This record gives sequence, structure tokens and C-alpha cells, in this order.
Amino acid sequence: MLTYADSVRYLYSIGNEIKTAKLGLERIRAILDHLGHPERRFAIVHVAGTNGKGSTCAMIEASLRQAGHRTGLYISPHLVEPTERIQVDGQPISEDRFLQAFTRVREAATQLLDLGVIDSHPTYFETVTAMAFVEFADRGVDWAVVEVGLGGRLDATNVVQPKLCVITPVDFDHEHWLGNSLRLIAGEKAGILKAGVPAVVAPQHREAWERICEVASVVGAGLIPVDLGRVGGLEIDSYGCSFSVDGARVRCPLAGEHQVTNALTAALALKNLGIPWEGIALARWPGRLERVAESPDILLDGAHNPAGARALAAHIRRFYGDRKLWLVYATMRDKSVDETAGILSGLAAEVVLTQVDLPRALRPEVLVDMFDSPRVRVAENVGAALTLVRGEAAATDLILITGSLFLVGEARRLLLP
Repeated sequence: MLTYADSVRYLYSIGNEIKTAKLGLERIRAILDHLGHPERRFAIVHVAGTNGKGSTCAMIEASLRQAGHRTGLYISPHLVEPTERIQVDGQPISEDRFLQAFTRVREAATQLLDLGVIDSHPTYFETVTAMAFVEFADRGVDWAVVEVGLGGRLDATNVVQPKLCVITPVDFDHEHWLGNSLRLIAGEKAGILKAGVPAVVAPQHREAWERICEVASVVGAGLIPVDLGRVGGLEIDSYGCSFSVDGARVRCPLAGEHQVTNALTAALALKNLGIPWEGIALARWPGRLERVAESPDILLDGAHNPAGARALAAHIRRFYGDRKLWLVYATMRDKSVDETAGILSGLAAEVVLTQVDLPRALRPEVLVDMFDSPRVRVAENVGAALTLVRGEAAATDLILITGSLFLVGEARRLLLP
């Protein structure tokens, strides 16, 4: 009899969700049609962008839930368990329900393959996307907040007909798939726009904004630009921020100055839906500037691209500039390592390079010359890196664990068992 562990092993056997991605909507459309189109049984907010997607999704979902709606949240990647990707009413689904949804989707895919309707087995991401829609329909959610996985135009989530679209800041990431210019990347992100569906768009680089406007004009989507000039009475500390917009207060419990943009984007999205935004104060987004220990403080942050690293560096300088910083860093082979390393290494007195337990992990020895810090060492795995820094750091120091969400997930599992 199939178990949850079997389902997870099967998903991993399909291949890494980025490396083996097959952009296109034919397979996911065929599977959802075979399953009776579960994605049409609830209202959807569809969120694309490069940075801030997940936290913006978390804020919107928390407010919808606070307003009394049964909610679904679909995010990627997960930190510890794949069940985190599919959440109902703010909680990851159980292993049993994950297995049930997986079984239904796998059976549908097998039947369609036998009939020659689809050309290959759905990818990891396509499978879990279909599972999320099945689970949300079965659980009777009113609203689902759906985060795009990669790009937007050809992402498996782009089969939905949303009530609202949201585009968070667009920057460089996954250039191999999306293009090597902000204009090309923004065009892929803007592929989620739909005729007659309003879209809240966070502040963008000029060429990204121009491309989003072009796509919106072609498809007939109305854009609602997020203007940071509307923010008043801004207060920021190491735990979050609060500010006023349109005469009402927004309180965001997620750390980082960049969360002002995400919180304002979420607030304006909720205003468009006619939903109070007080629930933003209840949002949780693990692994992003998350403090998981004290004496010394340990921060986890999944800054996996240059834009995320810049935001992280600004936060560290602003709130921890007087601390000695220990940096634990690991990354994947498909990331812009040189630039990210340059941004972060200048902050740290001590750097410990390591690797996560994945085939895509970059060997730490390759990273040594990229970090210009007083002392750079290598640890063979995440556990060894944590033992080293916790054994040597003073109680007043700061330990920062960053570079990959997979690193954050491994560290979180060890620090918060």
C-alpha cells in the first residue's frame, strides 16, 4: 500500500522541479480536464514576480482567512516537507491528504498517458499544482492564493481564471528559462494577466514596468500600480513594519524594509477585493528573516538571488550593524553566485561555506574565492556548519544562514526539530 513517503520519493524521482521543468500548459490542462476542473470551484488570486511573491501571498491569505473565508494557499518551494506547499486555513495539509491527492493525480496521468492524450508524465511541479487544486476543491475553500512557480506565461499555475492578479517586483533570476533582460523576464511574468481581470503591480524597474504595460494593453487587463508615495507614518524595526495608507494603518509582522513594498501590494490587492487588510498582521512566512534562536541570535533568510541578497544586506546593516556577523552560506549551481557572494561577504567577519543534501548543490570549495571576508572556512554539511558557528560565536554575535531556501530548510529542521 502506497504511503506518504512513497509519494514524496516518487515526486523526487521525476526530477528536480527546476532542472526538469517543461514549460507549457498542455499536460496540466489535460489532467485538470480529466479531474473535472477542480481549479474552477473557488476564487483565485494569482501572484507572479521575482521577489516577494511568497510573503505577499501569505499576507493576502491571512487577511482572507481573518475575514472569515476558508482559504487555500499554494506556494513553492517548501522548507522541510512538501506538505507545506498546499495549505488550507493557514495549515499545511496532512500527510494522508497529500497522499490522497497525489494518488488521484498520478492515476489521472497514467490513464492519459495510456490513451496518448499527454506526451509525458507531468513534472514534479505540474503534479503538485494539480494536487493543490484537487485538495482545495475537496476541502471547499472559498479563496485560493496561488503563487507562480517559474515565470508565469507557461507556468503550470497559469491555467486558472483569477479574480485578481498580482505582480511583485521583477528582477533577474532563472535567466536560462526566462531570458537575460528585465524586459524578457517581465514579459514572462506578465503572462498571467487576463482580459478584464485587474492586476495590482508593485513598483518595478522602468523596462519591466514598460513591458508589463504592453502585455496588459494587448490582453485587456487593467493595471493598479502600487505607489510607495501613498505610504505615511512609516515605522520599521527588526521585527516588522507599520504604516498608513488611505487613512488606515497597515501592520506587517515580517522583517525587512522590502516588506513595506510587499505589505502595500497586499493591502491594495485586498482593497480591490473588498477585503479588510487587518489580517496582514497575522501573516507568517518562515525562513525569511526569521529569528530561530537567541544568545547568539540566529537568522534564517532564503536570499537566493542578487535582489534578495541586497535586501538582506540592507536589513543587516540597519539593525545589526554593530554585531559581529557569522555567515553560513550554501547555494545551488543555477544561481548568480558571484554577485550574491559579493553582496554578502562584505558583511561577515566569519564565513562558513557548506552544501545541502541535493544533487544541484554547489560544492563549497568552489565558493571560497568568491568571498572576501577576514576568514572563510568550509564545512562538509549543514549540521557541521551549525556546530562550528554555534561553538565559536559569542552570545552577542549574529549568525546568518542564507543563500538557498534548501539550506534554510535543512537548518530549520536541525534548529527547530
